[in-house]
Amino acid sequence: MSVALKISNSSKFQVSEFILLGFPGIHSWQHWLSLPLALLYLSAIGANILILITIFQDSTLQQPMYYFLGILSVVDMGLATTITPKILAIFWFNAKVISLSECFAQIYAIHCFVGMESGIFLCMAFDRYVAICHPLRYPSIVTSALIMKITLFMVLRNGLFVIPVPVLAAQRDYCSRNEIDHCLCSNLGVTSLACDDRRPNSICQLVLAWVGMGSDLSLIILSYSFILRCVLRLSSTEAASKALSTCSSHLILILFFYTVVVVISVTHLAETKATLVPVLLNVLHNIIPPALNPMVYALRTKELRAGFRKVFYLGLEKK
Repeated sequence: MSVALKISNSSKFQVSEFILLGFPGIHSWQHWLSLPLALLYLSAIGANILILITIFQDSTLQQPMYYFLGILSVVDMGLATTITPKILAIFWFNAKVISLSECFAQIYAIHCFVGMESGIFLCMAFDRYVAICHPLRYPSIVTSALIMKITLFMVLRNGLFVIPVPVLAAQRDYCSRNEIDHCLCSNLGVTSLACDDRRPNSICQLVLAWVGMGSDLSLIILSYSFILRCVLRLSSTEAASKALSTCSSHLILILFFYTVVVVISVTHLAETKATLVPVLLNVLHNIIPPALNPMVYALRTKELRAGFRKVFYLGLEKK
């Protein structure tokens, strides 16, 4: 396999592109994974588009909780599209080469979308807190204007917050190796190829992750502690059960999302050699949530299922 190199002014070799080898240890048969990955990607795109169409067409779903769900669908599609087409190109067309600029752009996009997903989960937790703990004030607090401001803040926060990650990665000196034992450009996977000290990159990523997503998770836990305290004070068991059921879908997704984030962070802290399990976990963390989120909400939200039926019936009537 050819290694593209260019000579710098200091007479050292500098790589001009990276080569994504795929899943470590299973290079000879990893193409068989392309089918489940393609199905996951198509289901993620299809399900999230259906969510958006349903919310847009069903007036009963045009309320804050479903607006946040629609925003989450857009973020999920962006996250899945950031990595899946390139992975499938590697498996199907052996398109393993990726330029440095494309690689650093992918690092930025992954961190940005993951941070935005964490932020939207926080927004949804706040929405549930106000709806359950302050129901009479809910219409005056969670307004359309507030949703727009929160969404804009989350886009700006994560768009600007993660810029140091790819910038620091681009400043490293890649003077020899350019083969990445991964399916995507992860920050620490790329910077492990650098000839100079990569500790600033590792420290930067971990600090940003714990400050950004760590603060989101702390506020989510705080919101649900208030919700639980409020629910336990309800005299009616039926009312308490109904209040908790509105949060169940959100809690399932949060548990999966942050559990995998913690596992990946611990793996990076250990700085172990790339092995199949953490690499596969890293890839699936960017593909499974976009496919899982709509399914969980569709299965556990009666209003959304009713909205799906209206969309399907409307489509059949037009035919």
